[in-house]
Amino acid sequence: MVQRVNRRDFLKLASAGAASLALPGLSFASADKSRPNVLFIAVDDLNDWIEPMGGHPQALTPNMSRLAERSVVFTNAQCPAPLCNASRAAVMTGLRPHTTGVYSNRNPWRWASPDAVTLPQHFMNNGYHVAGAGKITDLRFPDPPSWHEYYPDKINTAPKTAQPPKGSRPLNGIENTGGFDWGPIDAPDEAMGDFKTASWIGDQLHSSHDKPFFLAAGIFRPHLPWFAPQKYFDMFPLDKIILPEIKKGDLDDVPEEGRMIAKADGDHRNIIKTDNWHRAVQAYLANTTFADAAVGRILDALESSPYADNTYVVLWGDHGWHLGEKLHWRKFTLWEEACRSPLMIAGPGIKAGRCSKPVNLVDMYPTLADMCGLPEKPELDAQSITPLLANNSATWEQPSLTTFYPGSHSLRSERWRYTRYYKGGEELYDHSNDANEWTNLANDPAYDHIKADMAKWLPKHNAEIIEEKPVDQRFVIGPRPTTQPAKTEKK
Repeated sequence: MVQRVNRRDFLKLASAGAASLALPGLSFASADKSRPNVLFIAVDDLNDWIEPMGGHPQALTPNMSRLAERSVVFTNAQCPAPLCNASRAAVMTGLRPHTTGVYSNRNPWRWASPDAVTLPQHFMNNGYHVAGAGKITDLRFPDPPSWHEYYPDKINTAPKTAQPPKGSRPLNGIENTGGFDWGPIDAPDEAMGDFKTASWIGDQLHSSHDKPFFLAAGIFRPHLPWFAPQKYFDMFPLDKIILPEIKKGDLDDVPEEGRMIAKADGDHRNIIKTDNWHRAVQAYLANTTFADAAVGRILDALESSPYADNTYVVLWGDHGWHLGEKLHWRKFTLWEEACRSPLMIAGPGIKAGRCSKPVNLVDMYPTLADMCGLPEKPELDAQSITPLLANNSATWEQPSLTTFYPGSHSLRSERWRYTRYYKGGEELYDHSNDANEWTNLANDPAYDHIKADMAKWLPKHNAEIIEEKPVDQRFVIGPRPTTQPAKTEKK
C-alpha cells in the first residue's frame, strides 16, 4: 500500500524533530537548533543530458551524480517557460507567465511584478543573509533589492570570461547565426566566468555567518556560445559522438504553430549543410562537463565547510535544450526536450530517491519556504512539493504547466503531454510508449477523453504580454518608470 502524506502533515512532522517522525529515513532539525541554510544552484540551458537523468549515454557529470546520490531527483520536472527570462522570472517571483505577462526574453519582469517579493527577498525578510553570483535572473534584468550582496555586483551579474581571439569567430564556420557558435578555447578553467562564480560561492561557504544564509550560484554554461577549455572537448572524441535519434518526417503530424517554431530559425538546416551535427553535440557535452566541474567546486567547498550538515542543496536547470530532436535546436518549444528540466534537492533529513511526479520549477519557491519554516505565500502560482520529498510516490494529481506566449500551453502528467496552441492546434503524446514524442495522437477520437481531462488544467486567463525592450538595451532595473525620460536630439 502506498503511504501518503499531505503538506500539512509533512510540515508538522518536520518541525517535531527526527525522533517523532513517522516516515522512515526522514529527519529535520528540531526547532531549537539553528535554521537550515540554502544553496541554490542554477545551471543555464541544462537539459537531461546529465548522468542522473540518462538523457545521453556519453554524458560525463560526476559531480551532479554525487549530488544526485543524496538527493530526491525529480525526473519529470518541467519549466514554467522554455526560455531564460520568463522561466527565471517565474521561479524568482512564484508567478507564472500567464499571470504576469512575462513570456519572452525581452519582457522586463519587474515591470510586470513591481511589488512581488522574490524568493531571495522572502528569505531576506525572514532573517536570512542572502547573496548570489552569476546568472540567477536574466542578465539584462538584474534585481538589486533581492540581494544583500552579489558577485561581481548587483547590476553586472556575469563575471568576465575568456573568449576566443578577436576576429576568429565563428569558430564553427556557420555565419550569421548570432551566438550559435562553439569550439575549444586556449584558456585555463580559472579564466572562465563560471569558475569565478564557483570560487566566490566557495569563499562564502568558508566564511563565518551569524545568520542562516540563502546562497545562489548561477552557472552560465552550457548556454551558448559553447566555449570551454580544450580539455573538455578532448573528453568527447569527435569520431565517437552519438547523435540524438530522430524520425524522418517528424513534423508531418504537428500543427502549423509547432512547425513554425521548429523551422523558424533554420538552425537544423545550417547544421546539416555545414556537417556540424557531431561537432555541436560534442560541444554541448563538453560544456555540460565544464559546468559540472563548476558545480563540483561548489560542492567541495560545502562539504569542507562548517555548514555541510545544515544546508539544503537545490540544483536546477532553467529549461531544456534541443540538439536536433524534432528537427529543432535551442529551446523555445513546447516539446519534452525544451520543457523537461533537471531538479534535485538534497540536505538534512532528505532520503535519496527518484520521483516521477510532474512538478514544476516554479514550485521551488513555496517548497524552500516550507523546508526552512518561512511563512506561506498564498498569492503564488505554485505548490509546495515537500510531500514528495517525504514520499516520492505520494498522490500528486496536477499536471505540470509550461507556457510559451499567450494562449500556448503544454501540460505534462506522468504519462501524457498535451499541448494546445494559441490558434487551437493540439498535440498529444503518450510517454508510456513514445518518449521521443514522434506520434501525435491529438486527432484520434479515441483519445478525446484524455485531452478533455488534461485541458481542465489549462489557464482560464492569459495576461497580455508586457512591453518588450530592445535587445540592445543592456539593463532594465526596477519597476516601470512613471514618466518617460526626455528625448535628446542627435547631433
